[in-house]
Amino acid sequence: MTETLEVDPRAPRAPLPTPPRIVGAIAGLLAGLCSVCVGILVTALGNTASPIDTVGSSFIDRVPRWLKNLAIDLFGTNDKTALRVGIWIVLAVVATALGTTRRWSAYAWGTILFTMLGLASAAERTGTTTWSYVGPVVGAVAGIASFVVLMQSGTRHWFARRRPTESVAPLGFDRRQFVGAAGAVSAVALASGLVGRSRQNDRVRRIESQRPSALPGVDDTVDVPNTDGFHPTEPFFTPNDDFYRIDTAMSFPTVDRDSWSFTIDGLVETPLTLTYADLLALPQVERPVTLCCVSNPVGGPFIGTARWQGVLLKDLLDRVGVLDGAEQVFSTSLDGWTCGFPVEVALDGRDCMVAIGMNGEPLPLEHGFPARLVVPGLYGYVSATKWLARIELATWDREGYWVPLGWSRLGPVKTQSRVDVPRHREKVAPGRITIAGVAWAQHTGIEKVEVRVDDGPWREAELGNDVSDDTWRQWIIEWDATPGRHVVQVRATDKDGETQTDVVQDVAPDGATGWHTRTFEVTN
Repeated sequence: MTETLEVDPRAPRAPLPTPPRIVGAIAGLLAGLCSVCVGILVTALGNTASPIDTVGSSFIDRVPRWLKNLAIDLFGTNDKTALRVGIWIVLAVVATALGTTRRWSAYAWGTILFTMLGLASAAERTGTTTWSYVGPVVGAVAGIASFVVLMQSGTRHWFARRRPTESVAPLGFDRRQFVGAAGAVSAVALASGLVGRSRQNDRVRRIESQRPSALPGVDDTVDVPNTDGFHPTEPFFTPNDDFYRIDTAMSFPTVDRDSWSFTIDGLVETPLTLTYADLLALPQVERPVTLCCVSNPVGGPFIGTARWQGVLLKDLLDRVGVLDGAEQVFSTSLDGWTCGFPVEVALDGRDCMVAIGMNGEPLPLEHGFPARLVVPGLYGYVSATKWLARIELATWDREGYWVPLGWSRLGPVKTQSRVDVPRHREKVAPGRITIAGVAWAQHTGIEKVEVRVDDGPWREAELGNDVSDDTWRQWIIEWDATPGRHVVQVRATDKDGETQTDVVQDVAPDGATGWHTRTFEVTN
C-alpha cells in the first residue's frame, strides 16, 4: 500500500533555498531569448517588422553622424546585419545581468523597460500595425513567466501531492529539474525564433512575388556604345545582385502592388495619384545612369551603373503644374524616409525618373520595388527615394532625413576616379601590366583621366566609350612594371575643365575628395 504524504496547511512554510547566482544568470539569458523569439513570432504572424528591426530603425535614426560613417566604413553593406547582432548581444548581456539578481521583480521591471522601448519605437515608425505592439507585449509576458519557472524549477516541487512551495531540495538546489525546465524554455525559444524567421522570409517572398514577369516596352531609349572587354575586371553595367545598397531600412516595407500608389501634391496646380498600373501605361524611357552614395570614400565601392527604366519626372511635374513658390522636390518612402532636392534639377533636362525597372528587369525589392526615384548628378541621400510613397513640391522649410543630422542640404556628386587594378597590395609579375579603373562626374561628364606611378609624371589614360554624361567612364593605361613596391594615383578632369582636387576630405558633410592611391608590389 502506497503511503500518502499529508501536509498540514497550518504548518509554517520552510524557506526555499536561493539558487546559485550562475543559475540566475542562465535563467535570465534563456528567458530573455524566449522573450525576443516569441515577440518575433507574433509580429511575423501579423506580417510586420520584428521588434529587433523596429528598435534597430529607431537606433539608426538617433545615432550621431560619425557613428553611422564608422558602421559603413567597418561593415559596408553588411551594416544592418552588424546592428542586428549588436542588438542581440546587448539584450543577452542585459538579460543575463538582470538574472543574476535572482529576483523575479527586478527581472520583470527590466523586461518591462525594454518592452516600453520597443513600443515607443513602433509608435514612431511608418507602416506599423497592431501586431507591432502585440508582439513585444506577448514576448515580455513569455520572458517573465519563463524566468519565474526557471528560478523555481530547482527549488519547488510542482507535481507531487504537496504544496508547490515546499522545497524538493531542502539542503540545496535540484540541478536536474532546472536543466529540464531550461531545456523546455530553450525549445520554446528556438521553435518561436525559427518559425518567426521563416514567416518573415515568407513575407519578403510574397512581396517579391508581386514583381511582374516583364517590363512594358520602352518608348524612348539611347544607343549605348559597346563597352565589353575594355575594363579587365569591372563591367560597365553593374549586375543587380552586385549593385550597392545603402539605406536606413532594417526590413523591407510591406508592399501590396494592387493597392500601392504614390501621390504628387504640395505646391502644384492639380495633385496626382498614380498606381503601379498607371505607371506601366505611361510612356517608358530607359537611360544609363550611375548612382553614387555620399558615404562612398575615395576609391570606395558604393557606386554602380545600371540601365534604369521608368517615367520621366519632368513629364509628371508638367502634368501637375508646379507653382512658383515650390523650391524642392520632397519625397517620402513607404517606411517614412525623406529627402529633397531643388526643383530646378528635375526641370533642367536631365533624365530624372520614377523608375520601375533596372537592367531590363522589374525593380528588385532591395532597390525600391515597386518604384523609386533616380536623379542623375545628385548623391542618393538627397534624391534616391526607394519604395516611393509621395512626392511633394515644397519650400526649403522641409528637411529630409539626413539634413538635421549634419549633412549638406545640396548633394551634387563630386568628380572622382578610382583604381580597380592592380588591387591594393596585390603582387604582380614584372613586365607590361594593365592599370585600369573608372571615373565619374555625373551630369557633367569625364573629359580626361591621368595616372602616375611613384610620383612620376602624369600620363593620360585611354578612355572607354563616352556612354553618357550621367554615367561613369572606364579608363586604362599600360605600364612597364619593375620589381619593387609601387604607388599608383589617379585624377580625373570633367567636361567643364575642373580637375578633381587632391585635398583629402571625409565623406561628411557632402562627399569625399582626394586622389585615389593604391600600393602594389612587383615580384619576380
